[in-house]
Amino acid sequence: MAEHTVRADIAAAVVPADADPGRFSAAGLVQPGVVNFADDPAAEREVLLRAQLIARMGSWTVEPGTGRVYLSEGLRRLCGLPAASTTEDLIDLVHAEDRDVLTEFSARLRTDRTAAPVELDVRDQTGERSFLVRATAEWDDAGELAAVHGTVQDVTKIRALERQLSQDGRLFRETQRVARMGTWEWDTETGECLWSSMLYELAGVDPGTKITYADYLRIVHPDDRTWVDQRWQELATARRPVECEHRVVRPDGTRRVFRVRGEAADSERAIMIGTCQDVTEQRSTETRMQRSSKRFTDLVAITPVGIALFDDAERLVDANDALCSLLGMGLERLRGMTAEQLTHPDDREARRGSSSAFHSGQRVLATAAGKPVYCELNATVSVTDDGRRFWLVVFADVTDRRRTAERLRYQATHDELTGLPGRAAVKELLAALLGGSDHERIALLFCDVDNFKRVNDSLGHDVGDELITALARRLERGLPPSCTVARMSGDEYVVICSDVAEAGGVEVLANQVASLLRTAVPVRGQLLRVSASIGAAVPSGPETTGADLLRFADAAMFAAKARGTGRVSLASDALIASANSQMLLEGQLREAIANDQLVLHYQPVVGPDGTVLSAEALVRWPHPERGLLMPGDFLPVAEQGDLQGELDRWVLRTAFSEAAEWPQLCGGVLGGGVAIAVNLAGLVPGDPDFVDIVSSAVAATGIAWDRVILELVETSLIDLPSRSREAMAELVERGVRFAVDDFGTGYSSLARLKELPAQIIKIDRRFVSGVATDASDFAVARALVDMARAMGRSCVAEGVENATQFHVLRGVGVDAYQGWLLSRPIPAKEFREVLKLGPVHIPSGA
Repeated sequence: MAEHTVRADIAAAVVPADADPGRFSAAGLVQPGVVNFADDPAAEREVLLRAQLIARMGSWTVEPGTGRVYLSEGLRRLCGLPAASTTEDLIDLVHAEDRDVLTEFSARLRTDRTAAPVELDVRDQTGERSFLVRATAEWDDAGELAAVHGTVQDVTKIRALERQLSQDGRLFRETQRVARMGTWEWDTETGECLWSSMLYELAGVDPGTKITYADYLRIVHPDDRTWVDQRWQELATARRPVECEHRVVRPDGTRRVFRVRGEAADSERAIMIGTCQDVTEQRSTETRMQRSSKRFTDLVAITPVGIALFDDAERLVDANDALCSLLGMGLERLRGMTAEQLTHPDDREARRGSSSAFHSGQRVLATAAGKPVYCELNATVSVTDDGRRFWLVVFADVTDRRRTAERLRYQATHDELTGLPGRAAVKELLAALLGGSDHERIALLFCDVDNFKRVNDSLGHDVGDELITALARRLERGLPPSCTVARMSGDEYVVICSDVAEAGGVEVLANQVASLLRTAVPVRGQLLRVSASIGAAVPSGPETTGADLLRFADAAMFAAKARGTGRVSLASDALIASANSQMLLEGQLREAIANDQLVLHYQPVVGPDGTVLSAEALVRWPHPERGLLMPGDFLPVAEQGDLQGELDRWVLRTAFSEAAEWPQLCGGVLGGGVAIAVNLAGLVPGDPDFVDIVSSAVAATGIAWDRVILELVETSLIDLPSRSREAMAELVERGVRFAVDDFGTGYSSLARLKELPAQIIKIDRRFVSGVATDASDFAVARALVDMARAMGRSCVAEGVENATQFHVLRGVGVDAYQGWLLSRPIPAKEFREVLKLGPVHIPSGA
């Protein structure tokens, strides 16, 4: 298709062929001759084609009436189209997303009759090239669209440059916004200033407001205005860069701090340019940091704990007065000392080869006098202004706390009376010895002073304490160095031998200990002859634990005591097997208590006429393998396993619960007042929670307070401290009665009966059994009854087995009776039936 030809008579400038190329320059153009392209159309087309190629542009014309389309050769080359291409081929080159816009472009040309050209940017199919399309419409005299003339120009590089410029401008504006920095220009001759949008915002001035240098000075803080003006005048005259920081007062009255930099734009013009940054927040932060640093410095100076700075080589750089005082050294002496030099030699030696850091844990420091100071260290790492790392270490003096802890540990692991190691220390020492390689050389002796209770009860606890202390000193002095003497409790000692061979063997050692404890000890002017039962044990193998060894020796001690006083027994295989059996039974008993697998039997206590006044709760254990076990079968196990307290609590809860349901009427006799008596062994008034435990059991079961009788053995009521008496008095006020069980067996005189804080005295069966045949027993029984009556206490006779005993005791005035003559201990269900039958049958006799 023929190329559309531009109208003729277009002037052009050409260079003659014989002209000197060097003369063709911007400074000296050769005056060209004027060529009329009407005489040479081919030359005209050539010039136009070259111009289009240079401008990366092509032209086109469409005549709607004739359907003729003209595409210039420059356009075809620009778009890579062949000579026979049509407008459809050209449109196919447009990106799919731009087709709709191209349709709108065509519609505008058909409707817009203005002479202004219509423009449109489109992309090629790849989206990588951009083209600017311009077109104008030509209308005929009839007002019809005669032709559309247009150009297509490749503006890919122009648009990329525009985008880059736009992005640079956006980034520059964002940078100013983030940095809170604006730019300015100052004409020193006219005083006019140009501010960026951000600078208007920073100064609080409406954008676009005409600004002069004088306007700028007016917002400078009055106190800063004079010297700020001087600095900028120096810039105007000397043209050297200036930087200053000053305060401004914005039109709304707020105060800010600006950091301003300026310099001459060039060496010829009187134009200064620069930046202005709002640094108010930075200066505020710096001020706060300075104040905080000052407070920190002051705090470090006055804090009572030592604080020091160390560099990476663990050399002391600085320290507060507290650390200097703690170590007794001045700062100049401390400065430069290493962590190792500050450490006490003993601790330094102990840490040799260790990689423990100086900045944590505990460390023993040395004072100027060489004394140890125990310190707890806490540290944090920080960085100086020049980037160097340092350690801030706090030294808390824990010397006194350590001594207190050691004293408390000593008190916790040692007996207060004798100063000997206690139960906890024994466990630790046995664990350490049995965990070593020489465990087979260890021996353990368990010693129990014979009849020690008699000393306590007859001579008092103070005498007993002096005797225990004297025996402890005797053991310490008389045993070899490989032996450690400890006190387990009351009248029990333990001797741990780490090398029994050095002591001559376990038998020799045991006999030596027995000899030391078989002696006469002078106490308060009296000579007390004592002896001890001793059980000895050695590990049966590497698996033997400290608890096993104590158990074996304890069992051997009981075996020795069964043979008489002052005896020695070695733990044999049979004895160890028995001890293991006892341990198994202890575990089963613990489980039975926890799971309510025990039962209670009740033995009635009746008045002279047979009326049931109360009943004593007696515990039984229906063992799954051994049948019904009596208290004598498992109470020793409970005592050794420290289960008596748990057992007492179980009996209290169960007895109170069952007694609360006893029938109100028993065979026509009011029976709701039948009391329940519980014998306590592990739970005694001296326990801190004694009153709370009893109160909780009463509250949980709903039993009346005046139906509760608590029985205690005589020895537990002798020399009671005031706290225990107060606890008993509190319960008595509520209605509880206390009974002295087995009175007469505690080796106390009748004169002490008055001291017992109890309302009921139970005469032991050993006096009751001979009351009808032995004049002494009769005399004791009658004396007890008479004294009890005189003191307002009631008497109960235990172990009444025949009618003669009953009638003799009734004759001397006993208030109540308990024994197989009247009823054996019976299960709870049977006892309920007994209550329903009324008074118990009283045998005839004199």
